[in-house]
Amino acid sequence: MSKGYVVGHITVKDADKWAEYRSRVPETLAPWGAELVFRGHQVAAFAGESPHADVVVIGFPSVAAAHGWFASPAYQALIPLREQAAEVVLLNYESV
Repeated sequence: MSKGYVVGHITVKDADKWAEYRSRVPETLAPWGAELVFRGHQVAAFAGESPHADVVVIGFPSVAAAHGWFASPAYQALIPLREQAAEVVLLNYESV
């Protein structure tokens, strides 16, 4: 079974709401065996352009677990806050 990864490309609109959202996400990840792999701020674009300055990578034991997390009531309840706090593109990847 391949691991799943959720990659988020982020532009923060409201720092206070973003801080609240970030503080509440970990509790939604735990039931799915997920872990924060990386969170960072872009310092350079070596090729191409990215409209988002921040990135997050979350690892899951499987692609199905990533789907389960995203569809879970716990995470779905945070989406309105996320949408107020930032522009976010969330992508699901499978390791190969």
